[in-house]
Amino acid sequence: MFSDFPVSCDRLRGIMKRLFILFAWLTPMAITAGEKPLDASFLRQYAETRGFLLGRPVNPKPSPDGKTVLFLRSEAKNPKRSLYEFDCSTGKTKELLTADALLKGAEEKLTPEEKARRERMRVSAGGFADYHLDETGRFILLPLSGKLFVCNRSANSSKELKIPAGTIIDAKWSPDGKWVSYVRETDVYVYELATDKETAVTTGGTPVKTNGLAEFVAQEEMGRFSGYWWSPDSKQIAFEEVDHTGVETWYVADPTKPDQKPLAQYYPRPGKKNVAVRLGIVPITGGKPTFVTWDTKTFEYLCAVKWDKSGPLTIQIQDRKQQEIQLHLVDPGTGTCRKLLEEKDTAFTNIRQDMPRWVRGRQEFLWVSEYGKGPGLELRRADGSLTDIAIPYDIGFQSLVHVDPDRSEVVYLGSLDSTQMHAQSRFFQAPLLQRRPDTDKSIRLGEGEGIESVVFSENKDVFVLTRTSPGEMPRSFVHTRDKRIGELPGVGENPPVVPVTKFEQVGKEPLFNTNIVLPQNFDSKKKYPVIVDVYGGPHHLHVVRAMRNWLLPQWLADQGFIVVAIENRGTPGHGRDWERSIYQRFGQVPIEDQVAGLKLLAEKYPAMDLDRVGITGWSFGGYMSALAVLKRPDVYKAAVAGAPVTDWEDYDTHYTERYMGLLPESKKEYEASSLLPLAGKLERPLLLVHGTADDNVYFRHTLRLTDALFRAGRDFEVLPLPGLTHMVPDPVVTERLWTRVAGHFQKHLGKPIDFTPAK
Repeated sequence: MFSDFPVSCDRLRGIMKRLFILFAWLTPMAITAGEKPLDASFLRQYAETRGFLLGRPVNPKPSPDGKTVLFLRSEAKNPKRSLYEFDCSTGKTKELLTADALLKGAEEKLTPEEKARRERMRVSAGGFADYHLDETGRFILLPLSGKLFVCNRSANSSKELKIPAGTIIDAKWSPDGKWVSYVRETDVYVYELATDKETAVTTGGTPVKTNGLAEFVAQEEMGRFSGYWWSPDSKQIAFEEVDHTGVETWYVADPTKPDQKPLAQYYPRPGKKNVAVRLGIVPITGGKPTFVTWDTKTFEYLCAVKWDKSGPLTIQIQDRKQQEIQLHLVDPGTGTCRKLLEEKDTAFTNIRQDMPRWVRGRQEFLWVSEYGKGPGLELRRADGSLTDIAIPYDIGFQSLVHVDPDRSEVVYLGSLDSTQMHAQSRFFQAPLLQRRPDTDKSIRLGEGEGIESVVFSENKDVFVLTRTSPGEMPRSFVHTRDKRIGELPGVGENPPVVPVTKFEQVGKEPLFNTNIVLPQNFDSKKKYPVIVDVYGGPHHLHVVRAMRNWLLPQWLADQGFIVVAIENRGTPGHGRDWERSIYQRFGQVPIEDQVAGLKLLAEKYPAMDLDRVGITGWSFGGYMSALAVLKRPDVYKAAVAGAPVTDWEDYDTHYTERYMGLLPESKKEYEASSLLPLAGKLERPLLLVHGTADDNVYFRHTLRLTDALFRAGRDFEVLPLPGLTHMVPDPVVTERLWTRVAGHFQKHLGKPIDFTPAK
């Protein structure tokens, strides 16, 4: 179904390099020499190129007619993104717009609100953070430096919208392309392009009660970054009203700038007040909104809203315990709801922002359910009743990316091997309830091992497949239904080395996915100290076949270590029971699995010195690193903990209560997972690292742990990163930080020592 270009010289060299590494790994621990180890200059190059990701195409979007593909790209060492266009007929690429051209040389400025929004979206690049095509693909909406620009691709021209001063967030096209909408300050506005006239859709918004803005936990934990939605006919807007009354206000201050006021943020914590939300529907001309009615006392969370041309207005609501999700059909005229289905779980339910997907003239919709061993894609009638299983629960389905009702085809991401993610096409039940011969098989859109993503054109004839593998950085290829027609060109630098990795499974029940990174000059006659590179928490897969994930571990290994990573229970992609085994057991299951996986690896690879094991991670990985030396000093002899959560009562409601339960009824479980009661037990070297401006895991976490350690008379080190948030994009800080991490482990774990492997 899909063909490929001949192998290029660069790709051939990459394949040969991988073959050499593969050959070496066929006889474990038999490598005696490799390439030159990476030195500190690699850290500088890594930091300046943002992990060698700068200069590579991002956010590709095929035009609706499939004739072109737009994408963003920066220079190799400059994070400022510009907009490019790939011509599918000629394979040529041209630069469409730059931030400097639109701003006419003025410096880009971001408001605190936009900075916070980018922090939630994990975007650190400058220039164009995003762009939006209208329904025709002729016009592009570009938010930039607190302003909005519209580019006419046909006329090769652009103009700035004449919007009054104020913070502008979440700009969108109306479905008919005649209007641009956005949130200015705390209300929703529309801008008519033909008349350059702005109209307030909502009124009365305040910092306490906002209109059209997604609340903190929706952005940080639910994956929902918008707080308003257009009707398919472009005549109405549904908007979220968020009332922060009674929610705790936390402040982020920069200690190095005491003359500046702290930034205030509503931050709901476990057991305390959440925001109160309502969904209103109002004409774009303004007026009194119609509010949707549901049991808000039972279902506090408005998880997802869908209202597009393929289906009616639907909402997903979730209870505070997050053990039940309901899908409701909404009547926009009256605000009444009708329940279509519900998902229940004794631990927690997962939110799907892309659900439901309506097909066949709104007569049916697709829905992801987890009632089986893992996620499956169901086909349901308009009343919510089940029609068929489009994708079974046991074939590794993870997420839906494209639906073609005319072909009865779905494209999804998934794999039975959680270290990989492949784009696959599959046909579902035909309209006359007759199965097609090819219904029960999936077809890969790409090839080889690795991680893939895919995006289709509106006409469904062109798609862009982006993939990365253990031996290659991300590349984006443009395909038609019959063949690959080109590659979106990049200018990024390539890493100087392919990481020496070994992915394998160890154990039986449970079966752990692991990866081992060897130093390039590995000597099988030596025994090496071990560093565990850990995350360990929900939402995130750490052990994946992607080169970009193992570049820093390779540098660390080249400083005289074997670096290992282990996927413990609680992480996604392994099925329902695996993921939910972490429920109310943050302080037990992950660390038990890390210890078990480490010992199983050492049985296979005797060059791992289990008497000298260190551990390092960030965020949940920082929590795990500190927990390791506090709870299992018999195994872990040193740790570096970055931005750790130290007490789960100080993290946000939606994440924490989902996995730990509600307070006060689950107080015992919270205490069992807190680091603070363990402070007096520290007997191993611990380095704590934290950005002082972190508004996700507040610097408070590290301060509270250091206070407990100090009062208990324990020795430890603290490295504050002044003015930095949960992300660390600063190149100088990145270089210095990893040098410090390596030095910490070299000091406390030592160097490789000679030994004779047992025969």
